[in-house]
Amino acid sequence: MLRKLSNFLSYIYFLIFCFFHRKGIHLNGRVIVKGIPIIELVKGAIIDIGEMVTLNSSNHKYHINMFAPVKLIADDTEAKIIIGSHTRIHGTCIHAKKYISIGANCLIAANTNIMDCDGHNMSFENVKNRLGTVGNAKKIIIKDNVWIGTSCIILPGSIIGEGSVIGAGSVVKGEIQPYCLALDSPAKVVKIYDHPQSQ
Repeated sequence: MLRKLSNFLSYIYFLIFCFFHRKGIHLNGRVIVKGIPIIELVKGAIIDIGEMVTLNSSNHKYHINMFAPVKLIADDTEAKIIIGSHTRIHGTCIHAKKYISIGANCLIAANTNIMDCDGHNMSFENVKNRLGTVGNAKKIIIKDNVWIGTSCIILPGSIIGEGSVIGAGSVVKGEIQPYCLALDSPAKVVKIYDHPQSQ
């Protein structure tokens, strides 16, 4: 009973937050909210959330330990985060300075970080200035039906093809083809699966 009340209050809080940021947060139907997510966006940024998306920040009945709540950050005036319908996001940070697109029916396990920007430039020509830089941004595209295992890192410029699985603890940099299993750091394709288009 208390758990249901807590989730209900989290959902109401989320709706109120979205109302006050309605120019930047677009809800395309009901959203399932468990626990309170952290949402940060600057004026002009867009967060577009599809129907029946789950934002889970609660460890209750979740199969692994979740270290932090869902965090959605769009911190540039032209930043955009798009989350497709029926996608489930558990205790994950999604940080866009430019553009992050997550398809429909995706599963993103806890403690994953998806970021389209580096925190700082390497600045080897002037390392004392490194702290004063903000890093470059490159689009991330995660296609439909992708499963990203726990504690993965998806780096700027990455594309993950439809239906693929990224194994737990992997670091994705670059392109992962559709319908495959990719593991390791950096993630490499270890197995390719048949899919409807190939039959």
